[in-house]
Amino acid sequence: MADSRFIEQAYSRLRNALASRDDSTLPHSESLAAAIASIPQFGNVGYLAAHGPDATLDYLLTTILPALNGQALSSRYFGFVTGGTLPIAEAADNIVSALDQNVQMHLPNETASTVVEDAALKMLVSLLDLGVPEDWPGRTFTTGATASNIMGLACGREAVIAMRLQPENARNTVAEVGILAACQSAGVRQLQILTSMGHSSLTKAASVVGLGHSSIKELPVSKEEPWRLDIDAVEDELAKDGVASIIAVSAGEVNTGRFATNAVEMRKLRNLADRHKAWIHVDGAFGAFARALPKTEEFSYLHAQSAGLELADSITVDGHKMLNVPYDTGIFFCRSSSIQTQVFSNLNAAYLSSQTTQILSPLNIGIENSRRFRALPVYATLLSEGREGIVEMLSRMVRLARGIADFIKISEGYELLPSQEASLDSTHIIVLFRAKHAKLNDVLVQKINETRCMYVSGTTWNGQKAARLAVSSWRVDVMRDLAVVKDILTGLKA
Repeated sequence: MADSRFIEQAYSRLRNALASRDDSTLPHSESLAAAIASIPQFGNVGYLAAHGPDATLDYLLTTILPALNGQALSSRYFGFVTGGTLPIAEAADNIVSALDQNVQMHLPNETASTVVEDAALKMLVSLLDLGVPEDWPGRTFTTGATASNIMGLACGREAVIAMRLQPENARNTVAEVGILAACQSAGVRQLQILTSMGHSSLTKAASVVGLGHSSIKELPVSKEEPWRLDIDAVEDELAKDGVASIIAVSAGEVNTGRFATNAVEMRKLRNLADRHKAWIHVDGAFGAFARALPKTEEFSYLHAQSAGLELADSITVDGHKMLNVPYDTGIFFCRSSSIQTQVFSNLNAAYLSSQTTQILSPLNIGIENSRRFRALPVYATLLSEGREGIVEMLSRMVRLARGIADFIKISEGYELLPSQEASLDSTHIIVLFRAKHAKLNDVLVQKINETRCMYVSGTTWNGQKAARLAVSSWRVDVMRDLAVVKDILTGLKA
């Protein structure tokens, strides 16, 4: 069978299989068991025997596909802020796979891929109201928030030490001589990360870039609002002699969706960072999208909380969350392309020389040398939906989350977290709650997910089990999905 014909048939059969599947959030138990039982085992007869493309496709569609979860197919998969995949983004991703571009170098006479990527990044700067593209010359795609947070800390580490080097030692940067020698040359005895309820990927990133888990200092403003950053405490830490700091701002704390700062506080942080030679990194994986909501009274609180993020030195954003493009698609913005290239330049590879233009080769501003053309689904989505379409999609997500929060707030059987008294205006896309009855709360997440009609993440709040619901799919229908959620939660309480 010709390659093109096989691919056409494969796509057609896949679409038919997906169309016939129900909108269950999780696979049915028998499908899951069948798929796991089918996996080849080392040592068995026929292990690594060739089955051929036709038989393999049959197997994938009839056995493996039914055992995968429905996060992209259901509007009520509310776990982990996974988003979904817009049809145009899926189509673009198929092009990415078919052409298999390795977008590592800017070679405009050979491929348009890096030009498309740069255009998509500029459009995102505008969508997120971060200023003009020239404000963020260091812009690139990553695998996700973890990679972007690694990049933010790596750039921050490089910058805060470089700012302390005397002119005669200016070449003794981390990139050049390593973290120990650079710190010694700069008179830095400690590097620290100042944050409030930072995402777990920040801890991983701290380890990867050589700062260590214990470099992270949590500075919450209070026990009641632990996601908010204590600016006075930050100032005290920045004033310590021989200590260099990276300030990591959570724009959308993972459990509550709340913001660490507001416009006034971000301006204070910017002034403090400039005075004390610190770096501000914002983890706005999903929270940054609050800035794209309509500037109306309905969303004014979220705009106030997400204001000032444009003052940061670097920002993390995830496309595979609220933008609804396929995994894996992260975005990293940096104000200093010189710091970024200092950290990530790919040296001593003559065969990887790029054509010098205004567009920086991804090779020299990111972690990877080999990169998937992640930008194309983002570019296609932005062109297809435009600002108006994306804003409408984001607004539906917030309205459903607020509708669910309102139902929980007035319910006799459930408690809205972190505070029953919190205004609904503070709800972005995450709803944190628990059952008031302890026995139900112990199994609440399990019972919700067993319905296969709705999926939530399990978490804890103040040492007790809780359920976390994150609305992030383009498929959301506010009235329909709210009715289903109400029915499920009401039934469980009964």
